[in-house]
Amino acid sequence: MITVESVSKSFNGKKAVDGISFQAGDKEILVLLGTSGCGKTTMLKMINRLIEADSGNILIDGRNIKSQKPEELRMGIGFVMQHSGLFPHYTIQQNIAVIPDLLKWNKNKTKDRTLELLHKLHLSEDVLTRFPNELSGGQQQRVGIARALIADSPVLLMDEPFGALDTITKADIHAEFTSLEELKNKTIILVTHDVQEAFDLGHKICMMDKGKIMQTGTPKEILYQPENDFVKDFFAQNRLLLEYKVTTLKDVAAFIDGNRFYEDLHFSEDAGIWNVMQQLSTDGSLSADYETLVKAFNEYRKFQTV
Repeated sequence: MITVESVSKSFNGKKAVDGISFQAGDKEILVLLGTSGCGKTTMLKMINRLIEADSGNILIDGRNIKSQKPEELRMGIGFVMQHSGLFPHYTIQQNIAVIPDLLKWNKNKTKDRTLELLHKLHLSEDVLTRFPNELSGGQQQRVGIARALIADSPVLLMDEPFGALDTITKADIHAEFTSLEELKNKTIILVTHDVQEAFDLGHKICMMDKGKIMQTGTPKEILYQPENDFVKDFFAQNRLLLEYKVTTLKDVAAFIDGNRFYEDLHFSEDAGIWNVMQQLSTDGSLSADYETLVKAFNEYRKFQTV
C-alpha cells in the first residue's frame, strides 16, 4: 500500500532523513521507532506532504504522491498527532466534521458517521457540544482518532498519538486500538519512541537512528535477530517483558498441555503469553497453570537466537 524509495530530507544542510526505503503492506501496522531527533516524524510528514522530500519517491497504492495536489492527497489520508491536534475553538462535533465539510458531505451523512464512530470509540454523544479543553486526555485522543477515521480512508498516519497519556489510559486505548474493526482494514504508519507501544501495536517495526533505518522486521525478528549493536542495545532495558509479549501459546506448544490451555481454558494458540498470564493471575485457582506457562516460556527462550 505504501512504498518509500530512497527518500531524503535535509534542514540547513543537515540530513534529517537519509536515503530511507521501506514498504507497508495492505492492512499492516508499520511502526517507525527511534529516539527523539532520529527523523521518524519528518519521514511520516513526507508521506502526506506536510514536508516535501528533497529526493526519492513515495507511492500510495502504486501512485506517486507528487501526482496529486497536497490538499487532495491529505483528504485521502487520516492523520492523528500527539495531543490529539484538535482545534481548541471548535466543538467536538465541528472538529470531527472538518474533512466531511471539505468533501461536501451532507449533514445527515456526517452526523450518522460521527455517531457510529463515537459508539465504536466508547464516547458518549454529549461530548459533541463540548470543547477539547473540557475533555480528558484519553477522550481527546479518541476524538482525534474519530476525526482521522471519519472519511474511511485506506491509509492512516499517526505521530506519537498516545504520547501525552498516562500509562493506564494508554494501555486501555492500545487494547481498543487493536480490537477496533475500523483500524483492521487500514494501512497504518505509527511513529513512537515508546518501545512497548511499538511491540503492542506493530506488525512490523522500522528501527531508525540518525536519519537512517537500522533494521526492519517483525517484533520477534528484531528482538531475537538484531542486525547490529544499536538494535540489540535499544531493547536491552525492556528485553524480558518484550520477549513475553512477542511469544504466543503456539510458540511454547512443545512445553505445555495443549488440551488444558486450548480446550479447558479456551485460549487461542495465537494468544500472547503475556496476555494469557495476566488473565491467569486474576484467578487463584489457576496458579498451577500460571507456573506451567512461566516454565514453558523459560524453556522456549533457551532455543532463541540473540
